Amino acid sequence: MAERAEAMRAFLDSAGWRGAALAPLPGDASTRRYVRVSRGSGRAMLMDQPQNAETPQCPPGATPEERRALGYNAMTRLAAGDVGRFVAVAQYLRSRGLSAPEVYFADPAAGFALIEDLGDDLFDRVIADGGDEAELYAAATDVLAALHGDGAPAMLSADKPLYPYDATAQLAEVDLMTEWFVPLAFGRSATGHEISEHRDLWRAALAVPMAQPSVFVHRDYHAQNLLWLPARKGAARVGLLDFQDAVAGSRAQDLMHLVEDARRDVTEETRAMALGRYLAARGLDAERFGAEMATIAAQRNARIVGIFARLYKRDNKPRYLDYLPRVWGHLSRDLEHPALGALKAWYDAMFPVELRGRPRVEVNA
Repeated sequence: MAERAEAMRAFLDSAGWRGAALAPLPGDASTRRYVRVSRGSGRAMLMDQPQNAETPQCPPGATPEERRALGYNAMTRLAAGDVGRFVAVAQYLRSRGLSAPEVYFADPAAGFALIEDLGDDLFDRVIADGGDEAELYAAATDVLAALHGDGAPAMLSADKPLYPYDATAQLAEVDLMTEWFVPLAFGRSATGHEISEHRDLWRAALAVPMAQPSVFVHRDYHAQNLLWLPARKGAARVGLLDFQDAVAGSRAQDLMHLVEDARRDVTEETRAMALGRYLAARGLDAERFGAEMATIAAQRNARIVGIFARLYKRDNKPRYLDYLPRVWGHLSRDLEHPALGALKAWYDAMFPVELRGRPRVEVNA
């Protein structure tokens, strides 16, 4: 830690912020941390993302075959720990007129970036303090409608491709349900048959949304990653954070993440408004798009159940168990769509209602 603190001070000195006061912000589920930096009347945010020497490296512009050989989970860790990718995504979003933080100075090799401080008015805080949920969610929906006007870019910068969020990626993610939640719920590992049957059902369900054109996907688009900036105009009123995991994927991904938030309840009125607003803006038919929305939302919620179980078991973060009832509620609702009948039958047989929440069984790995 002392060595990292020394490296941070050296970075700030290089950026012209020698002697700045540092105020660390609370951590989240990632290995990143943020530190508010101030000196006189100047203020900025320092992003600290230590590089993981154990993560396998993949060449810039890797083909899908190379990504598969490396493994999706390793590729995800590599992308998430790449400060250069954060910079590239920020510049792409800002080129679209959106409010990603301006990057003042970055040293990707060292794992540091000094960025614009967009303030503390996260959507969930603003709404909790009496802000208009419908107004904020309408603005966030408009960001997605504007962002999806073009197809997903192949490259974010000269050396940073936007990786496809393809079937390989999504199947690796739903495996988290059998890998982490099954042991937490039942006190045993999932059987080979359970794992393969679960994966095969998802492979069939994902075939339809995966055949649709890809768009830019933020991938963590929810009320704790969006800031309210009412002094700005239009879609720029929404400040965007934690977008470094961006991929090319379904237009339903961020939309469903917004309205099926793992961390807060979105009212039915706001949910309906946001979905209707997006469909109207993009000229989409609600019935035809419904299956894509339900499938993508169900996949995301199955992934989150697995991730939250992993955060508890592997990373000793028990607070994430408190979110499981809400996420299971979203997943159960998604599975009611007729297009997901086979998956619903499997989940109904595998996970009784009493297990769709904070598990009673807690075992040591």
